[in-house]
Amino acid sequence: MRLEERLAAALSDRALTLATAESCTGGGLSHLLTEIPGASAFFIGGVIAYHNDVKSQLLEVPRETLTLYGAVSSQTAAAMAEGSRSRFKTDFGVSITGIAGPTGGSAEKPVGLVYIAVAGPQRTHVEEHRFPGDRSQVRDQAITAAMRLILGALTEET
Repeated sequence: MRLEERLAAALSDRALTLATAESCTGGGLSHLLTEIPGASAFFIGGVIAYHNDVKSQLLEVPRETLTLYGAVSSQTAAAMAEGSRSRFKTDFGVSITGIAGPTGGSAEKPVGLVYIAVAGPQRTHVEEHRFPGDRSQVRDQAITAAMRLILGALTEET
């Protein structure tokens, strides 16, 4: 069974719902989840928050967070996940924000740096990753890591 099918089954079996907030993956996670028949039982919706204005206006990421830490940070990832959970009134919210490349990186925040967060009923889990590869590979690895983080959060919180 593929990872997205395992995630769908885990959410469906527990009657839990999920919303997404994606930046560098451009909706890739949402696309994978909605390819699964019956996804509407667990997937409520998502936001592609590429621009900071969308992060702050739709996901309620505080402007101070974006100014102090940047769009690619653990703080922003946490706020995006919490914002998606709140906005869509779901059990869990997941966010992915990072630098997929090939441009946009710096010494402090290199290409491949990705933060993934899952907000659940009890807490928000955040992971930092530094994925190798080209733009497509970074995005694919981020999506896979997000699904694994959601599965871990489900196990821990339910």
